[in-house]
Amino acid sequence: MCTGKCSRFVGLSLLPMAFICMIANLLLIFPNGETTWTNHITTQVWLMGGLLGSGLFMLCPSCNAIRAGGKGCCGEGCCGNRCRMLRSFISSIFGALGSFYCVVVSGTALSDGPLCNANNNTGKDADWDYHMSKLNVSYLTHKESWDICVQPPNVVLWNIVLFSILLGIGALEFILCTSQIINGLIGIICGDCRKKGKNEG
Repeated sequence: MCTGKCSRFVGLSLLPMAFICMIANLLLIFPNGETTWTNHITTQVWLMGGLLGSGLFMLCPSCNAIRAGGKGCCGEGCCGNRCRMLRSFISSIFGALGSFYCVVVSGTALSDGPLCNANNNTGKDADWDYHMSKLNVSYLTHKESWDICVQPPNVVLWNIVLFSILLGIGALEFILCTSQIINGLIGIICGDCRKKGKNEG
């Protein structure tokens, strides 16, 4: 596959992934889809691994990769292609760092578990803590331990699903950005193998 076509494929793949990560991160701010618990949110949610790292940070690499696969604003021919590939190469480095950040934050969140209340009390009598991280067994493989978290409702499942999505997509983004770094470097050195007339806008 030519460097231009590969860049376009990477860019078109990264773009929807970025929006999915942003949506997943926003949903984590509202456990169980409710606004009641926004004052008791897991620390990793506020680190915005999905909204920033694999979301907003990924828009620039995806757009640059798409443009590297077409004519772009740098003109046609060898020099124009190398210019677009250079921009894609640089932005993909930042994209890889952003996706790696998302993977680390999501992995830590899955390891620690959600911030939850172990009783139905409020105020000083409430027991808000990372109860899942204090268990002797992994809560991920022992569903019966989820009953420890009373509030917010279904917070354990909510966190597992959304952080797993962020972890999986973040890992895919990292692989794609790394491949685009290599592809961009090849494009800078060798140019695009496509014929001039086959360049896509």
